[in-house]
Amino acid sequence: MRTEVSSLLRRWYVLIVMCVVYAINIAARYVVTTVFEPIRLELKLTDTGGALLTGPPLALFYVACGIPIAWLADRSNRRNIVAASLIVWSVFTVFCGLALSFWQFFIGRIGAGVGEAGATPPSTALVSDCFPAERRAMALSVFALGAPIGAWLASDVAGAAAQSYGWRGAFFALGVPGVLLGLLLLLTIREPRRGQLDAAAAGGKAGFAEALALLWRQRAAFHVIMGAGVCSLWGWGLVYWTPTFLVRAYGLNVAEAGAIPGHIHLVGGILISLAAAWLMSRPLMKDPRRVLLALGLVTGCATVPSIIAYWTHSLWLARVMFWLYIPAIYFFIGPCMALVANLAPSHMRAAFTAWSGLVGNVFNLIVAVVGIGVLSDWFGGARGSDAASLRWALLLLAPTGFWAVWHFYRAARTVEADLQRVSHATA
Repeated sequence: MRTEVSSLLRRWYVLIVMCVVYAINIAARYVVTTVFEPIRLELKLTDTGGALLTGPPLALFYVACGIPIAWLADRSNRRNIVAASLIVWSVFTVFCGLALSFWQFFIGRIGAGVGEAGATPPSTALVSDCFPAERRAMALSVFALGAPIGAWLASDVAGAAAQSYGWRGAFFALGVPGVLLGLLLLLTIREPRRGQLDAAAAGGKAGFAEALALLWRQRAAFHVIMGAGVCSLWGWGLVYWTPTFLVRAYGLNVAEAGAIPGHIHLVGGILISLAAAWLMSRPLMKDPRRVLLALGLVTGCATVPSIIAYWTHSLWLARVMFWLYIPAIYFFIGPCMALVANLAPSHMRAAFTAWSGLVGNVFNLIVAVVGIGVLSDWFGGARGSDAASLRWALLLLAPTGFWAVWHFYRAARTVEADLQRVSHATA
């Protein structure tokens, strides 16, 4: 009995620490959304220039390093990779706060991208080896609580720090704690045995081509990854530009603009993440098709208020619409992570998760961020980008939530057969 309690405490300790790591990850990635306008003005950039500085440097190096780091994570100590990655991106987050020029800030975002590439794939693989398959959707939904907590840190806490100490203070407030957390992780977490709670643990070590070939055959995995990626394009793309939109459209300062979505991230995001964790633990949700239908329903319903939020000129109505759609961008994270983990053999989980992260970050930090910046400058024309030009750009992005619904529907059609294929492959 004492051993069972000890084991339960260990697995939940790992889950909570990985959740905090994920929160710091999200906060370091999206802190630029809160201080985008003061950075852009100090460096004398257009919306396109600001977008190119803050989004692609991180995303491109995240993508370039994510797959090889995931390959390494499927073969070596995942705890060490997560800890080292956390320390690296935290140091470079501080470096961004010290930057005095475009190129110094650019290098800081590259370093943060390299570090963040080693976070989520090995973290989810670690959590997956602490909970059995039927509990992973619940566990990874708890892990996904890091997203709203991190977004709150990036919006509300960073906004307050920037208002009090300048935009550089926001990067210091998020970078220094990350270094300390990395050291705590190294000292207090042990690497679990790979595949220890699977019905049949996969043997061997998968090559890159083998993992990619299986991912392509797993059509449900492909559509889940695409659905999650499009949700990142839609929801996180809108959220990326929301503080800047609020500053321009309603004359708010950075602290006020960060606090509006920040409170929603913290309260609404946590509540819906907990609701997702509770829902995924219900016996009804043992059927993966129901999980996918729930993902499609929530995403589709939330797309409508996301359109209204940027259409209206009423701050009060926009706030209401934010409360209806921003929490929904957290609902898909945990269930999609669990589906991807269950659709992959245990020795390919980090690789599958890395591909999911690649798609999500390209869609979010490159396509959405740069696309909105380019469109805003284009709509602004000779007068330059302003509230009206950014509003029209965001209104073109908002309906893409319906695209994600289509991918979740397609995944539901083959998910049972694909889960059986993995089961037979590892038996």
